[in-house]
Amino acid sequence: MQDKRIVITGAGGGLGQALVARFAAAGAHVIACDRPGADLSALPVVETHLFDIADRTATLAAARAITANGPPDAVISNAGLTRAETLATTGPDEIEAELALNYTGAAHLTRALLPAMGAGSAFVFIASVNALAHFGNPAYSAAKAALIAWSRAIATEAGARGIRSNVVAPGSIRTPAWDHRIEKDPTLPDRLRGLYPAGRLVTPDEVAQAVFFLASPAASGITGVTLPVDNGLTAGNLPFLSLIGGDA
Repeated sequence: MQDKRIVITGAGGGLGQALVARFAAAGAHVIACDRPGADLSALPVVETHLFDIADRTATLAAARAITANGPPDAVISNAGLTRAETLATTGPDEIEAELALNYTGAAHLTRALLPAMGAGSAFVFIASVNALAHFGNPAYSAAKAALIAWSRAIATEAGARGIRSNVVAPGSIRTPAWDHRIEKDPTLPDRLRGLYPAGRLVTPDEVAQAVFFLASPAASGITGVTLPVDNGLTAGNLPFLSLIGGDA
């Protein structure tokens, strides 16, 4: 990945910083994108773009600015957030906001960048296990499921140009995105661990390693797939097994 131009959205977040570190360590020229006001000054990046990914005009302008400096070799679509935990708290405004932040903005950005990209380039979308089974956050989950469909569209329609597109679907990652939940219930991390067959949450670095692999030439034959990085959460229902058969 030496000197490859790698676009990473949500670069200032917990996972975003791990992604930036992983690609920069491999010699990539990281192009960091985040919302206005984000402080990216401490990150090892060569270029930054601050814009609201839910704002189509700003997003398309950012895409033009990025490609003006050269075509991306990989785009890591990582930006996203949820606050509407259940159907009861997911009203019309929440639906619109979470779709824009977690799917529509990513679709606008990647569609705008795609024409400039050539053979050997790649997209990696960060979805969630929420797109594979229901763990709450209905609008967010729907948006992440849409990302998977969008990635498959790119893989299918741009594959003849040598462009790949894949998805990483993490389980729960202990990042600042969980702070608002843990403030309400400090026992939450310990109770969450019991849901995972491996007995722990995944780390940002583990997710970043999977993303790096799929973006790299080492995954040259892989496109159109969704890779869970979830310590076994979607492999089966451990609490159910414990109920019917004792401790697993």
